[in-house]
Amino acid sequence: MKTRPPLVRSVLHTTDFSDASARAFAHALAISVLRQSKLTILHIGKRIGGDVDWDDFPQVRRTLERWKLLEPGSPTSAVLDELNVKVSKRAQRGFNPIRATRKFLEDNPHDLVVLATEGSGNRPDWLHRSDAEAIARGSGAMTLFVPGGAARGIVSLENGDLDLKNILVPVDGNLDGAAAIEFARRTAEIIGDGDVVITVFHVGLQMPPLPALPEGEGWTWQTSLGQGEPVESILAEAEKLQANLIVMTTNGRDTLGEAVLGSTTERVLRRAGCPVLAVPGGR
Repeated sequence: MKTRPPLVRSVLHTTDFSDASARAFAHALAISVLRQSKLTILHIGKRIGGDVDWDDFPQVRRTLERWKLLEPGSPTSAVLDELNVKVSKRAQRGFNPIRATRKFLEDNPHDLVVLATEGSGNRPDWLHRSDAEAIARGSGAMTLFVPGGAARGIVSLENGDLDLKNILVPVDGNLDGAAAIEFARRTAEIIGDGDVVITVFHVGLQMPPLPALPEGEGWTWQTSLGQGEPVESILAEAEKLQANLIVMTTNGRDTLGEAVLGSTTERVLRRAGCPVLAVPGGR
């Protein structure tokens, strides 16, 4: 990875101070530490500036101390000085968090947006219904959706332990899956513990043409075919593999916009029992 561009240079995590947001925060923080990226934590609410209780925000330094990445009692400056992570906490007044967050992204582009959802394998609702999906529309950024109640994740909020054994990459013949395959490999290289299995999965009679699957010491590839309705097949495959992450390509800049509303990608996002990384085509 030394000669390749970083997976991300900047991470935006939006928080409503809920338990679901806390789990998403752990993923945003871990990625920022691993990639030494800028981390912005954004809250949209009725209060702003001096009216905001900043203690409600996720505690970056205390979390890193609990993860044993910083010594207990470290100064605030240690996050940047020792881990090379620049943290910014922002509060903006707004009665429409979707509109305000999208405006923030227009003014402050980020490579990766990390959003919490309430969804799990048995509960398809979004956090505040479709807020997470609506925020992601048109951002042009990769978006990591972290279900608050999912059985599996990548990062433990309690101790920072990483758990990435299986990545599922669904592909079809209509969208170029090269971006999803490449970012699945990079994720395995960065986060994995040397034995990640990346499964390229297609619902159909035969696998569509695939880009070269690069070899490496930290991951192995396998391909798999499924039959039936695509969403159900993808979700069933994820459960069979006990996938920690699903990586899917979306249609260009409209990350979750009109081009994929009601599509396989969106429907998988609503029901996935593990985090889902949506990668705009062309990344």
